[in-house]
Amino acid sequence: MPPFSTNVALPLLLALTLTGCASVDPGAPLADVNRLTEPHTHQPLADQTLPPEALAERLREPLSADAAVQLALQNTRALQARLARLGVTAAEVADAGHLPNPGFRFSRLTRGSEVELERGWHVDLARLLTLPLVRAAEQRRLQAEQQQAAADVLTLAADTRRAWVRAVSAEETLRYRQQVMEAAEAGAELAARMQAAGNFNALTRAREQAFEAEARLALGRAEQQRMAARERLVRLLGLEDGTPLRLHECLPELPAAPREPADLEALALSQRLDVQAARLTLEQAARQTDLARTTRFVSMLELGTVRNSSNEQPTQRGWEVALELPLFGPGPLPRAEALARQAAHEAADTAIRARSEVREAHGLYRSAFDIARLHRDELMPLARRVADEQLLRYNSMLIGVFELLADARAQVAAVSAAQEALRDFWLAQADLDQALVGSVTPMLPQGPTAPPNAAAH
Repeated sequence: MPPFSTNVALPLLLALTLTGCASVDPGAPLADVNRLTEPHTHQPLADQTLPPEALAERLREPLSADAAVQLALQNTRALQARLARLGVTAAEVADAGHLPNPGFRFSRLTRGSEVELERGWHVDLARLLTLPLVRAAEQRRLQAEQQQAAADVLTLAADTRRAWVRAVSAEETLRYRQQVMEAAEAGAELAARMQAAGNFNALTRAREQAFEAEARLALGRAEQQRMAARERLVRLLGLEDGTPLRLHECLPELPAAPREPADLEALALSQRLDVQAARLTLEQAARQTDLARTTRFVSMLELGTVRNSSNEQPTQRGWEVALELPLFGPGPLPRAEALARQAAHEAADTAIRARSEVREAHGLYRSAFDIARLHRDELMPLARRVADEQLLRYNSMLIGVFELLADARAQVAAVSAAQEALRDFWLAQADLDQALVGSVTPMLPQGPTAPPNAAAH
């Protein structure tokens, strides 16, 4: 390689000193996502799923809601794919921050017996001088992608918690419907025998048969809902077909009082990851606009050395500059300014949606608590009192067995409504928890990350 002249070497050495060497730790992006999510999930993320032995150990005991969330974060392939896509973005950012590769030119010219050889080294000086701006913009893009990945992690955790609530509630409902079915069958059998003995009319027997048919229908629907809820949870946990899954028999009891966080909207704006990601995207768009302004009139500037030799003349050495003139087209600035305006509007829209979602989630949470408490403290005690009074009347031979069965049918609706109210409360709490840290939307598969901005290269 021919030596650089002093006039060429000094600017290049100065630029290399200012830019330094860029490198990204492969585990750094995942560590930053852990820093954002672990305070809420209490579970560090890993770049691989659980081995079969550890998975079998986890499934040995009935899964609680927290255990289900931890298992989903450790064993879901969709989450592993999302974290791998974050690694792609980290690699793109690291590549955009590297020093520009030097180029080499070689030419061979002949004129009769004269042969002329020309060799030269060159480097993209414009890229070299704007490298600090490129690195800052790309680092912002990586941070925004980390915020989005963390939001997807928290969405998966919230979806898993909701799926656990629905699955446990479906199991509890199925068991209750099986008990109702047994009672309905007994009532229908008794009605058939009483009618055969001449002690019952056809209308009353038809009512008992209708109740049995309705109980059978409700049992079929409960089995259907139980299957769907269980499979939804199995998918979120990343379990394969046939993997045993044990759940708790019933949902937790209603707490004594609802949670009342202070200044919900400010809390959501300070810790919601989608809001933070929108802010970082806005900052990155602003930096890209600054970079586009910097390279508006000079988009390619190369500096290099030239060495010319032939068999007839002495070797010539020197340097050259290559400049691209933006004569055609407006350059990257209009696109960068449009992206900055888009990012500003999206950041404002994200903040508006965050405040609205947390207000809605808190309102639904409070109403769900009040409804569940009403069922627990008033409706269910009244239903039990009516049942006890009817049993006393039956024991006193003031009513018959079918009046007692008719009252039992009325109890079915009260118990089912109380179970649904408790389920809705725990679902509303999961929605509120998610609204405080991220958007209340399901995690959707996304395409590959966009390559770095062309102006960065």
